Amino acid sequence: MQSKALTPDQYIDQIPDDRKSALEALRKSIRDNLPKGFEETMSYGMIGYVIPRSIYPAGYHANPELPLPFINIASQKNYLALYHMGLYSDKKLLDWFKKAWASKSKSKLDMGKSCIRFKYTEEIPYDLIGELATKINAEDWIKRYEANRKKK
Repeated sequence: MQSKALTPDQYIDQIPDDRKSALEALRKSIRDNLPKGFEETMSYGMIGYVIPRSIYPAGYHANPELPLPFINIASQKNYLALYHMGLYSDKKLLDWFKKAWASKSKSKLDMGKSCIRFKYTEEIPYDLIGELATKINAEDWIKRYEANRKKK
C-alpha cells in the first residue's frame, strides 16, 4: 500500500501498531549496515534507500527525475515487505541469500523477484537483512544497474 507520508518517520506513524516495532527494527538493520552513498527517503510511497541524483544524476530510467532505487521497505495489506533490487539483478547474490536464509531462518522464504514478504514479523531475520544490506555498495549498484540496462 502506497503512503502519502513525506518522511520515513511519518510513514511508520501511519502503519498499524502491531507492525511498527518490526518495521522500525527492519529500518534500523538496513540503516546500520548500508554502505555510504545511499540515502533514506520516501520512494514510491514506501521507505526507500536510493542513490541520490547528486551522486547519479541520470536518475531512474523509468522516471529520470527520481533517484536510483535500491531497497524499499513497506507495510502491505497482509505482510511487511522488503524490495531489494540487487537480488533481482544478481543471481550470485540471490543464491547466497537463499542459502543464508535457509541456515538463519526457521520460516520458509516467501519471495518474488525482488520482494521478500514477512507475514510473521517475529520471524524476521534482522541480522541477515543487515548483512544483505552490506553486499552492494553504491558504486557497484550503479555499475550493475547500467550493465543490466545495456542488456535490454
